[in-house]
Amino acid sequence: MPQNTPYAGVAAIFTSALRRGEAPKVFEDGQQRRDFVHVRDVAAATVTACEKHTHDVRAYNVGSGTPRTVGEMAAALAHALRGPKPEVTGQFRLGDVRHITADSSRLRDELGWRPKVEFEAGMTELARL
Repeated sequence: MPQNTPYAGVAAIFTSALRRGEAPKVFEDGQQRRDFVHVRDVAAATVTACEKHTHDVRAYNVGSGTPRTVGEMAAALAHALRGPKPEVTGQFRLGDVRHITADSSRLRDELGWRPKVEFEAGMTELARL
């Protein structure tokens, strides 16, 4: 998504800054946890749910199962793009939630889905787009 929309993801914001030669600006202390999951894994989970779930309506969360910090993401992208190290600003965004992770255990247990794209590989791939 374009970085100047209210729906822009942090990966796009950090990548845009790094491509301009700027350090990614990380809010708070950078220790906010998120469950970053690759879009191919989300697509595969959707296909798995469509093919294997056979009755009623069922909701499934899709996540990597390994929460990472926003600071880790910024550092991984900076490394992949050979850019400046992230700058932890101490600022915050009003209404932002400290930790958001997904529990995809139902999807794993009931349908056998597992993510395949490792965090570092996903960050490197994003940097190459």
